[in-house]
Amino acid sequence: MNDKNLIIFDTTLRDGEQSPGASMDVDEKMKIAIALEELNVDIIEAGFPIASSGDFKSVQEISKVVTGSSICALARALDKDISTAAESLKDAKFPRIHTFIATSPIHMEKKLKMTPEQVLSTAVKAIELAKTFTDDVEFSPEDAGRSELKFLCEVIEAAINAGARTINIPDTVGYNLPHQFGELIKNIITNVSNSEKAIFSVHCHNDLGLAVGNSLSAVLNGARQVECTINGLGERAGNAALEEIVMTVRTRQDVFKCDTNINSKNILKCSRLVSSITGFPVQPNKAIVGKNAFAHESGIHQDGIIKSRETYEIMRAEDIGLASNSLVLGKHSGRNAFKQKLIDLNIMPKDNEAFDDLFYKFKNLADKKHEIFDEDLINLSSNIKVSANLINFNYMNIVTETNKKPHAHIKLEINGVLEEAKSTGDGAVDAAYNAIESIVKSDCKLTLYSVNNITSGTDAQGEVTVRITKNNSVFNGHGADTDIVKASILALVNALNKFKENPEADSSKKRGI
Repeated sequence: MNDKNLIIFDTTLRDGEQSPGASMDVDEKMKIAIALEELNVDIIEAGFPIASSGDFKSVQEISKVVTGSSICALARALDKDISTAAESLKDAKFPRIHTFIATSPIHMEKKLKMTPEQVLSTAVKAIELAKTFTDDVEFSPEDAGRSELKFLCEVIEAAINAGARTINIPDTVGYNLPHQFGELIKNIITNVSNSEKAIFSVHCHNDLGLAVGNSLSAVLNGARQVECTINGLGERAGNAALEEIVMTVRTRQDVFKCDTNINSKNILKCSRLVSSITGFPVQPNKAIVGKNAFAHESGIHQDGIIKSRETYEIMRAEDIGLASNSLVLGKHSGRNAFKQKLIDLNIMPKDNEAFDDLFYKFKNLADKKHEIFDEDLINLSSNIKVSANLINFNYMNIVTETNKKPHAHIKLEINGVLEEAKSTGDGAVDAAYNAIESIVKSDCKLTLYSVNNITSGTDAQGEVTVRITKNNSVFNGHGADTDIVKASILALVNALNKFKENPEADSSKKRGI
């Protein structure tokens, strides 16, 4: 492959979803997949089809729509897993099957209860089967970071001979240090006799906070694909953060002799979309996409920035999609100015109907707010909708008085029929939620309620994320409005619609690498 091209393999929709509470429905995964395609991600790991019917459908539907990126499906080294993955990918323009089996002594003995010989034979057979469905097969020796080098190289050599085009080296439990992991990659490439026939990849976890460091060390030692996620989302402490990998490589071209195809101006948009859908807020001091990543409070720093940006910034805010100016539009702004701003922010809708809808939303918001910020527009463009709303918000009247319990009067339209209820609660939101439950009678438990301000000021948009559960099912809901109570109601209604669509959904997942 071209040494100037570092392949970005995004696993937000697979490993990212394995974060407890980050379960996503098909519509939400589709929205993220389209955003990843616009980001120019090379490969999208869309799911683990054997894990659930929802995962299968997600891979299937994404395969039909996304054509600019390869679509990958994960499968254990089992015939059923591989055939199911192949079936889910049948409509993909560029399908990839990613199969894996553990190679560390502890995994082989304790989990698989297989001998090394059995593991090697199983890996080869799995790759050979996957090759009957697609030429693009990736193989991962799970827990490679704790595997014995000699056996690891033996398995990898056999995997390449069997037809694997990509060999992924996972640090499954985030155990390695950067210098160790870089050396491991170097040793594998050196000791595997047919290593020139495959692209070497890495998949690092963040248990010790070293996922990005380990991944970059691997790149410096010959890896040419990095598996990562938006915002570092993933199992336990997460995965290597895509935005940090991309911007490190791009910023330090004096060290890295490669670059990526990523359209970095869409990074912030993707970050906020994933945060909104999963309900996992981005910490303010998070590198690249955190609220404070390009903020300067120190007088010395401010003075330096004014004189020359490069004194305290090693990259431009504009390079990740953050506009340098914050206030641009208001209620008197016209369609042309609005359109130009969307183009500047890289959030221009693909057709006139979507543009008209977004302009209508903008005008409604501008009537409520004195100032419209870039963040407002980004949020409007990434609002989450379910495919069919059985429940629609109609009316609210919230009364709060000192030393009295708040009262809520709520009206909902359910299957076209208007229903209403009144209730009290410990606060305005609690009263509204009690009224909604008395109408819907879902018997769901509220397990997460999160509020984030999208912009600053007393008229800022508030974004609310809720999570409701019933039995083994988990449903996330999202809502945004300048009125935080209304945003809270919209979020709960959003979650309840998902519950009503699929009340028996099982959120439990089989785990991958």
